[in-house]
Amino acid sequence: MVTAVTSMSAQDVAAFADSVRGTLIRHWPDPTAAADADAELRLLWSDAVEHGWFGLAADGALAAALAAVRELGRVSCPLPLLDGYVAGLLFAHDSDVTDRIAAGEIRVVATLRDQEAAPVRHMDAAPAATHLLAIPPTGGQALLLPVLSTCPTPGLAVPAWSEVTTGAAEAATPVDPESADETVVLLRLQLAVRALAAAGRAHEMAVEHAMNRRQFGKVIGSFGAVQQRTADCQIAVASGTLLVDDAIRAFEQNTADRLLTAEIATEHIRTGAPGIQLGAHHTLAAVGYFEEHAAPWLFRRVHGDLARLRDLPRAAGSVCDVLVEGSGSLPAADLGAQGEAFRDEVRALFEQFADRATLHGANLDPDVVGALADRGWLGFAWPKEAGGREATLAEQVVLHEEAAYHRAPVGRALGAVTLLGNSILKHGTEAQKDRFLPLIRRGEMAFCLGYSEPEAGSDLASLRTRAVRDGDGWVINGQKLWTTGGHLSNWVWLAVRTDTDATPRQAGITVFLVPMDTPGITVQQHTSLSGGVSCTVFYDDVRVHDDLRVGEVDGGWRVITDALAGERITMGNIAAALHRQLDDLLAVVRADPDTTVGPRGSARRERLGALAVGVQANRALVASAIRATAAGTGARLEAPMAGVMGGELAEQFGESVLEILGCDAALSAAAAPVTDVPGGGAFEYGLRLSVMYVVGGGTNDIQRGLIARGLGLPR
Repeated sequence: MVTAVTSMSAQDVAAFADSVRGTLIRHWPDPTAAADADAELRLLWSDAVEHGWFGLAADGALAAALAAVRELGRVSCPLPLLDGYVAGLLFAHDSDVTDRIAAGEIRVVATLRDQEAAPVRHMDAAPAATHLLAIPPTGGQALLLPVLSTCPTPGLAVPAWSEVTTGAAEAATPVDPESADETVVLLRLQLAVRALAAAGRAHEMAVEHAMNRRQFGKVIGSFGAVQQRTADCQIAVASGTLLVDDAIRAFEQNTADRLLTAEIATEHIRTGAPGIQLGAHHTLAAVGYFEEHAAPWLFRRVHGDLARLRDLPRAAGSVCDVLVEGSGSLPAADLGAQGEAFRDEVRALFEQFADRATLHGANLDPDVVGALADRGWLGFAWPKEAGGREATLAEQVVLHEEAAYHRAPVGRALGAVTLLGNSILKHGTEAQKDRFLPLIRRGEMAFCLGYSEPEAGSDLASLRTRAVRDGDGWVINGQKLWTTGGHLSNWVWLAVRTDTDATPRQAGITVFLVPMDTPGITVQQHTSLSGGVSCTVFYDDVRVHDDLRVGEVDGGWRVITDALAGERITMGNIAAALHRQLDDLLAVVRADPDTTVGPRGSARRERLGALAVGVQANRALVASAIRATAAGTGARLEAPMAGVMGGELAEQFGESVLEILGCDAALSAAAAPVTDVPGGGAFEYGLRLSVMYVVGGGTNDIQRGLIARGLGLPR
């Protein structure tokens, strides 16, 4: 069975979901309906049949089926829609069976079983079913067995699970191992999607509660702890939803790794949905603890569905098992046809220079930079009159991602384009464009950023370095911190205060592009945890001509925000670097799996699988942010979510590799002459570098605040 899945438009899927909501309102309007469910579930099943829900398999309408599952999860309803869907797929050759499923004469619940004998436990919605679909987990005969009796087994799940006794098979069909595996993956995905939808609904109620509930004279959504927790829940909801969308797309495109794509979504939700639900309860507090509220019923649905995943193990194993025992990597990213076509070209170039790769990507190799310049890739998004070719956002992101993945020594050349060139193009004078843009296009603009100060880190508007007008120039005094690469730079992109009385504070800032050899500039080097050098730079009566001012006087905030907006192009760099580390780790593990990660089910395999799932979730958030930006809708939630997840995943990655590989993973490349160093020292370097990801460019706490405010929580 290779699932024939029809691609559906977003509008068609949304219309179907609206129809499902309308049907649910009549029978199961909210999660509290689970308290007295058996009769309503039967009525809902009949109504679902009337609306064609159980005929979706014939049309290959997986997107519609999972859209319905999402709506069911939001009201904590266990209608086993995909059980009927996979039965329709397995018996597609038997029109009598499929017609009876579509007509509601056969109402299926599915399980894994090789024989007809013993009762089946932990079955959801069984009292409303007529038949049990017994699926052989490794291939064989799939059996359609009549339900003779059900016995409720009360507990966490409401409606209660049942123990089901069946009769002799009424229909059978041969199932090869691949088809059995695909069926199991779809059933697992159903449970995950329903659990995520339930947790997502609880999260929505918590956000609404946080915007209205007042304590200590303030709306609780203004409390920092509530904002941080809410942001974490939003990241988990959004990334899980995106991974499910990726799985649907993989089935529609019939990709070779569609089952892995779906299992990554399921695994991400399995570990993330309980935290979403707990976070919602934490915010709802006592209001959400009593059964008059929807949250307790959603809690039962989340945990019940995720627990049932254990009854549907995949014969192919976990995400880690598939990766370790295979030869591939994570499913490919998809930035559209134009972006992916360009990716092939970029990869081919960087593979030519594989021997120049460096962990310190900010370093420059003139040959590699020259190759980029020769191809016109530095500034290639600029207008043609500025030397570019108006490349798409996807192409720009691909270039940065592949540079990060291949550890190409071009980081500062690419940074000059995104952080300086784009802003000069928009705000610079014609003389400045003529002077600096050619340097940037050739990769010869050695620069540093003069932003942070002792009292201005993430809060850049608080900067105090002063510039005072003096004739046809300016005199600058102050101090900048954490000026990365200042000791190697020829120019500093310097933000200074030119109006101390301006309100708001950012209104009195101006930007200059200052030569680093200007008298009065003193550079003091500091070696960071990662081994990179950042500098404290002192400006003592530094005289700068006005023609080095970029943008209007007191208009520097616009220049800065435009420069920082260029960072959206680099948002995939962390994910790409972690993807490379994951591939390096898999190479080490595959060489000796018994020693490194042990047998299936081991804690080390579990940890490696979590890393793989996390990297793919981060990639999904990055891709979403890119799509939002390209569509002109902005990425006010997606970009900070990708940044928060990527930064913290980097630290988790480093810790986990130490757990998996032990002390060898703590060795640097400098140890290579003495002993084997797994990953060439990338693992310990990545761990040391990870701290920078959560503090550089605005700490993750600040980013979480942005996410919370994007959801509507007050300052």
